[in-house]
Amino acid sequence: MNSFDSSIETYLSSLHFGPIATLSIRAIANLYTFKGLVLIPLLWWMWFQQDERRAWRREMVIATLASGLVALFLGRALTHWLPFRVRPIYSPELHLQFANATKDSMLTDWSSFPSDHAMLWMAIATGIFLVWRWVGVLAILYTALFICVPRAYLGYHYPTDLLAGAAVGIGITVLMTRDALRARYATPALRWMERYPGPSAALAFILCLELVTQFDELRKAASSIVVHF
Repeated sequence: MNSFDSSIETYLSSLHFGPIATLSIRAIANLYTFKGLVLIPLLWWMWFQQDERRAWRREMVIATLASGLVALFLGRALTHWLPFRVRPIYSPELHLQFANATKDSMLTDWSSFPSDHAMLWMAIATGIFLVWRWVGVLAILYTALFICVPRAYLGYHYPTDLLAGAAVGIGITVLMTRDALRARYATPALRWMERYPGPSAALAFILCLELVTQFDELRKAASSIVVHF
C-alpha cells in the first residue's frame, strides 16, 4: 500500500464514533436509498422540465444514463482485468481495526480497484452538473461525502480506488455528452421515445431501477446459476 492510502486509511481506522454513528454510516454506505434514490430522481426532474431547451436536456439525460451504464460495466470489468487488490478490511497485514464489524463475504473475492460505486455515481453526478450547475455541484459533493468517503471509512476501498473510479466516471460522462458523440445515439433514442412513449417509459423505469440497485439482483441470480450448473 502506498503512503497516500496508508496515511488516510490509518487515520480513518482510528476514528470510532460509537455504535449508533457506525450503524448510520454503514446504512449510508450499503443502502440503495442513499445512493441511486438520491441522484436518479434528479434526472427524472430534469426530464420533465418544460422550456425551450427541453430536447437538449432530454438528450443529456439519456447520455447521462448511458454514461452510468458504461461506467458501471467498465468498473466491474476492470476489477477482473486489473491485478487483484485486497480490500483494506480484509488485509490483516495492515493491522488496522475498522469501525465496520460486519464483513460482506461477497466482497472478499472482489478486487478493491477501482471503485465501481465511485465510477457510476460520479458519472451520474457529472451529467447533472453539465445541465444544472448548482444542483450538479451538490450532486458531486453528495457523491463524494455520502457514497465515496463512507466506503473508505468502513474499509471497503482505499482512497486511490475511489479517486481513480471517480476520475474515470467523470471522464466517461464528459466524453459521452459531447455534441458529436451524443448526436449518434441520444438523438435517435429521443426520437424513438417520443414516438413510443409507453414502451420507452417502461424501459426507462426498468433501467433506472437496475442502475439504482447496480444490477445486484441480476448479478446474484447469474452467480447462483453459474454455481449450480
